[in-house]
Amino acid sequence: MEERQRARRPGGRGARVGAAVHQAVTDLISERGYGKFSVGDVAARSGVADSSIYRRWGSLENLLTDVALTRLNERSPMPDTGSLAGDLRTYAAQVAREITGPDGLALLRLAVALSSSGQQGRQAGDDLLAERTRQLQSMLDRARERGEHAPDAFGVLDHILAPMYVRVLLGVGPLTPDYVDGLVDRLL
Repeated sequence: MEERQRARRPGGRGARVGAAVHQAVTDLISERGYGKFSVGDVAARSGVADSSIYRRWGSLENLLTDVALTRLNERSPMPDTGSLAGDLRTYAAQVAREITGPDGLALLRLAVALSSSGQQGRQAGDDLLAERTRQLQSMLDRARERGEHAPDAFGVLDHILAPMYVRVLLGVGPLTPDYVDGLVDRLL
């Protein structure tokens, strides 16, 4: 018998299930915080069977990583404006909007919690950082290919993202456009 692969339909049942589960996770993180809910809670909130969640994501940590990465990729994609300064300004503004918007603080806390939790959570946090660093590196590599001097990905993390994350996590002042542009200017 010929084995047929099912094509994934964008916007199909799988997309609806993923969206429902992601929203349930985001809501639970906002309400309870990291580590204070289970896959069963996500299943009940989303209306998706816990067995389906385990089949698709394997563990709560994998699901949480997927939620954080998907959110980052959708709301803060790597820009390509044609210049490093333009890319970094656009990216920094996107990140600032995301982490100060609805659910932004909860998802930022999730990323921090994944990085500092138990072994499985730490691996998920490492995976999240590795993927985002890879994406940043691709933006920086494009700049180098254009002949621009570009910092490394950790320079962007240290000089642009970290100060914004700390301000939001500690509630220290707003992320104004002037502040965000100033971070980019200091890095460049």
